Amino acid sequence: MIPKNTSFSEALNSMKAACIGELKIEIPIIQGGMGIGVSLSSLAAAVANEGGVGTISAVAPGFREPDFLTNFRQANIRGLVNEIRKAREKTKGVLAVNIMVALTNFADMVHTAIQEKIDLVICGAGLALNLPEYRPAGSKTKLVPIVSTDRALNIVIRKWLKGYDCLPDAVVLESPYSGGHQGVKLDEVGQQEFELDQQLPKVLTLLAEYEKQYNKTIPVFVAGGVQTGADIRKYVELGAAGAQIGTRFITTDECDATQEFKDEYLKAQAPDDIVVIQSPVGMPLRVLKTKFVKEIMAGEKKPISCNYKCLHTCDYHKVQFCIAQALINAQSGLIDEGVCCSGVNGYLNNQIISVHELIETIKQEYSAS
Repeated sequence: MIPKNTSFSEALNSMKAACIGELKIEIPIIQGGMGIGVSLSSLAAAVANEGGVGTISAVAPGFREPDFLTNFRQANIRGLVNEIRKAREKTKGVLAVNIMVALTNFADMVHTAIQEKIDLVICGAGLALNLPEYRPAGSKTKLVPIVSTDRALNIVIRKWLKGYDCLPDAVVLESPYSGGHQGVKLDEVGQQEFELDQQLPKVLTLLAEYEKQYNKTIPVFVAGGVQTGADIRKYVELGAAGAQIGTRFITTDECDATQEFKDEYLKAQAPDDIVVIQSPVGMPLRVLKTKFVKEIMAGEKKPISCNYKCLHTCDYHKVQFCIAQALINAQSGLIDEGVCCSGVNGYLNNQIISVHELIETIKQEYSAS
C-alpha cells in the first residue's frame, strides 16, 4: 500500500525494507564488519539508527583492554560484551556481530554474541559449517553465513540440515571485489565466474528449492564492489533483498577508527591505489597501497613474534607479517606500519560525512537510477 502523500513513482523508486525472519530492516543495507576496531559500537549504532543493520566486528574487540596480550580470550570476550552493550544503549535498531571463522576464539565470540542477544551473527573468512551448534533452543539470534558461490552455500546448507536441522536465516553473497579477506584463491580474484552477476542467479535458484521444501524465506544480501544506491537497486531488481556495504562507511564521522585511518582513504585517488596481497590467513587480502603494503609487495618480511595466536591458519614462522598487529597499527593511526582493508571502489571515498548523510545519499542514488 502506498503511503498518503506519496506518488506511485516515488514509491516505486524508494528502497524497500527487508525482513530476516521477524526482524524488519527498514533500509536494506548491512554495514560490513571491519576489524580491528573499525566497526564497533559507534558506527554500528549510527547505522542501526538509520534503519540498516549496524555491525560490530569480532576481530579482537578487546584490543584496548589492559590484559589483551596476556589474557587474549577473556579480554576479547569483555571487549565484545562492552561494544554490544554500548551499541544497545545508543540504538533500538538491528545489530549484528561479524565473526571470522578462521579465528581461534571463534566459539568464544559466537557464544558471547548470542548470550548478549545480538540480532544477527554473520560469519565469513571460511565456511561456518558448525555455527548452529552454538545457538541454544529459544534463541532469537539469526545466523547468516557469508559465501562466494552457490557451491559453497550448498555445502553449508547440507551440513546445517544434516547436523542441526536448520537453514540459514539469510545469506551474504560476497564477490572478490570486497575489502579485506576474499573467499576465493588468489588466482581466482577477478575471474568472471565469481562476480555477483554470475553467482546471484545461481544462489537464488538454489535457495528457491530449499525455501519451497522447508517453507522458509532466506533473503540474500550482495556484497563486494557494491558502492552506490544504483548498485543496490540493480541487484534488488535481480532478486536480492539488499546489500552489505563496508568500505563506504569508513569515511563517516561515526566510524570507530582514527582520523588518520579515515584520511588514508581520502588519499586514494585511483583503482591502482588498491591492491590484493596474500594474507597470513591464507586468503587474498584487498587493501590500500600503504607504505607497509608496498614493502610487503617488494618481498620484505616484517619482524614477527606471535603475541595473539588469533588465527587457526597462521604459522607465524612462515608468514611475511602479523595481520593482527598491522590492523591494530592502522586503526590506531600508524598507517606506515599498518594495513587498511578496502573494497575495489574505496578510492571513490572522497569526503568524511555523517552516517545519516551517507544513507540519504545512497537513497538518492537508488531513486535516481
